[in-house]
Amino acid sequence: MLSGIMFANAAFGRPSDAAGLGRIAEQHGIESLWTIEHTVVPADYQSRYPYSADGRMPGGENGPMPDPLIWLAFVAASTERLRLATGIVILPQRNPVILAKEAATLDVLSNGRFTLGVGVGWLAEEFAALGVPFDDRGRRTDEYITALRSLWREDEPTFSGEFASFERALSHPKPTQQIDGAPSVPIVIGGHTKAAARRAGRIGDGFFPGLASPTKLEELIDAMRVAARDAGR
Repeated sequence: MLSGIMFANAAFGRPSDAAGLGRIAEQHGIESLWTIEHTVVPADYQSRYPYSADGRMPGGENGPMPDPLIWLAFVAASTERLRLATGIVILPQRNPVILAKEAATLDVLSNGRFTLGVGVGWLAEEFAALGVPFDDRGRRTDEYITALRSLWREDEPTFSGEFASFERALSHPKPTQQIDGAPSVPIVIGGHTKAAARRAGRIGDGFFPGLASPTKLEELIDAMRVAARDAGR
């Protein structure tokens, strides 16, 4: 099996293109489609995009970028086996209680084909536009992952943290997929830094390292494995 096509929602945003891509990918043995996310891209942003030499996003500031979860739900309706993944959702920008419902619903409607790829984000101007502090995005990400799993796995989810809190918050539907005997959507950690690799080893179900040279990739995988061992995983 071949895996995956990056930036699928940006390149295939129109209805016929999205549905056609999904069907063709499935017919030709592609394992998964992956989507990217930016709610807004402030014009003339100064933050440096970490995956290109010039520090600018591919496609420019005005390129189409449909919501990743809605796009994947549309493609799910046109396919049967293709896995559907975000690469990535900017987790600290999202309300974890709402995202838990959205992700579980997509997993149920796709018959257990959804993978939630998450990252901390890099575009400070976007965080400002959404009213979310940029500097605590790493801590938010860690906490939101725990909150998501609580909402998916527990009958009466209760959670108290620095950024999220709920008590006996009944959340249905539960995901179709199971991890360690409990309903859960797989959470893959995206990122090109050792902090991302360590987060993947410590609390992730997988690691999506983005762009990296063979040497850099080896360093990231080693960091992930050390963090996993240190966490008893």
